[in-house]
Amino acid sequence: MTTMTPRTWRLLTGRTFASFATALIPTTLTLAVVRTGSAGDLGLVLACELLPMLLLLPVAGVAADRFPAQRVVLAADLVRAAAQFATGALLLAGPVRVAELAALAAVTGAAVAFGTPSTHTLVVAVVTEPERLLRVNARLGVATGLAQIAGPASAGALMLAVGPGWSSLLTGALFTLSALTLGGLRTARAARPAVRTGFVAELREGWAETRRHPWFLANVLAHGVWHLAAGLLLTLGPLIAVESLGGAASWVIVAQVGTVGMLAGVWAAGRLPVRNPLASVAVGAAVYALPLVALALRLPVPVTATAYCLGMFGLGVLSPLWETEMQRRIPGEALGRVGSFDALISFASRPLGLAVAAPLAAVTGTAAPLLVAAVLVAAANLSVLLLPDVREHPVKESGLVLR
Repeated sequence: MTTMTPRTWRLLTGRTFASFATALIPTTLTLAVVRTGSAGDLGLVLACELLPMLLLLPVAGVAADRFPAQRVVLAADLVRAAAQFATGALLLAGPVRVAELAALAAVTGAAVAFGTPSTHTLVVAVVTEPERLLRVNARLGVATGLAQIAGPASAGALMLAVGPGWSSLLTGALFTLSALTLGGLRTARAARPAVRTGFVAELREGWAETRRHPWFLANVLAHGVWHLAAGLLLTLGPLIAVESLGGAASWVIVAQVGTVGMLAGVWAAGRLPVRNPLASVAVGAAVYALPLVALALRLPVPVTATAYCLGMFGLGVLSPLWETEMQRRIPGEALGRVGSFDALISFASRPLGLAVAAPLAAVTGTAAPLLVAAVLVAAANLSVLLLPDVREHPVKESGLVLR
C-alpha cells in the first residue's frame, strides 16, 4: 500500500475542505432565494455564477500554465472565501437582495474558473511520482463524492436551524481552511519557457496542444454527451419516478443507490488491475446508458436502481483514471490550458441537458429523449476505442523539479 506523504495529506485535506464548501453553495443559494424570491430570481443568480465560469475558463487555463499552481488555487480559494463571507453577511443583514447575490455569485463563478484547471497542475506538482497519481486522484475523488453527498444535506440542516447566512459563513470558513493548507506548501513544477508570448498566442498554443491528442478530444466530446444525458436524467428521472415508479421515495432510493455506486467506483479505480486506462474510461462512460434505458422503459425500482448503480460505478471509475491519464499524457507546461477545454465542455453540457429536458419531454414524452441519449452515450464513448492511441497507455515522464 502506498504511503501518503505530508504534502499529499495537505493536498487531500485542502481539496476536501474546498469540495465540501463548493457543495454547500448551490443548496444555500437556492434555499435563500426561493424563500423570498421567485424562480426567475433563482435562475438569474445561478446564471450569474455559471456564465463567468464558462467565459473565463480559457483565461484560467493560461494562468494555470503561467503561474505556480498553488498560488492560483490559493487565490481562487481566498476569493471564494471573501465572496461567501460577504454573501453570509448580506443574508444575515435582512431580506434577500437578488442583485447583490447575483454579483457575489459571479465573483464565485470567476474564482471557480481559475481554480479548476490549476487543480490539475497542483496535483502533478505535489505528487511527483507518476505511479502514485492514480491512487491520489482516487482519494481526491472519494473526498469530492462524499462532499457532494454531505454538502446539500448540511446546507439544508443549517437553513432550518440557523438560516442560510450562517451556511454561507461556514462555506467561507471552509474555503479559508483550504487556503491555509496551501500556504508554504512545497511543490514541484514543470519547466516553463524562458520567453513569454502574449495571452492570445498562449491560448492558441494550448489549443494546438489539445489538437495534438485525438484521444483527448474524442473523450472530451464523448464526456460532453454523457454530461448532457445526465442533465436529462436528473430532470426527467424524478418525474418518471413520481408518475410510474411509486412516488418520490422511489427516486430517493434510486439516487442514493447511484451515489453508493459512484463512491464504490472511485474507491475501486485505484485498486482494479486496469491494463488500458483510456479503454476503461470509455467503457465506464458508456455504462451510463443503462439507467437512461431503465428509466425510459419504466422498469421496476430494483432494476432501475441497479442500472443507476452500475452507471454511476462506471463514472466513479472513470473520474480518477481520466484525471491521471491527462496528467500523464499532457505535457506539464500545457496541462492547465488543455484541462480548461475539458472543464469548459463538462460545465456547459450538463446545464444544457437540464434546460432542454422539460421542453423535449413536453413534445416527445419522457421516454424518447432518454432512449436517444442512451444510444448517443454508448456510441460516442465506445467509438473512442477505435482510436489507435487509446489502445496505447504510455506513462508520461513528469519532467518536474522540486523548488
